[in-house]
Amino acid sequence: MEDTILLQQAEAIAALMPRLARSLFGSNNDAAEELPLAQLRVCGILEEGPRSMSALSRELDVSLSAMTQIADRLERSGWVRRVPEDSDRRVRCLRLTPHGEAMMRQRKQGRVGRALAALKRLSSDERAQVLAAFEALVRAAASGQGTQADGDGQPPQRPTTVSGALG
Repeated sequence: MEDTILLQQAEAIAALMPRLARSLFGSNNDAAEELPLAQLRVCGILEEGPRSMSALSRELDVSLSAMTQIADRLERSGWVRRVPEDSDRRVRCLRLTPHGEAMMRQRKQGRVGRALAALKRLSSDERAQVLAAFEALVRAAASGQGTQADGDGQPPQRPTTVSGALG
């Protein structure tokens, strides 16, 4: 019985996350919307600082040749540039250009603004519960929990209501 409830909760979360992401993180009406997901992911990583091509390919789990193609497209578009690494001038790193930094900053401001608008509709207790739940879910996912497959090989059954599955 507990496994069934757990499965229903996992399915409810899996169904809700894309809807939440579209609501909070979609439509910035900016240039980033024109970027393919792989290129946008690279720009997101580069917000943390320059990365070598090999580090990016490992982080994104793509081949070095695929990473080179992504980098070439981003460089032609003016979002990134290749720069020598400080410790080894032979190694080339990708770095966001000022144009790329501005695009990512605008994108983040839009996401934060939409999250703020949604949070304003909740009570302070609800906001604290939502934040605590997200933090707990991130910790669990990072520690490898929640990855066990359904043991009977059958497709999972959809919960009849989201609140029933989460409650």
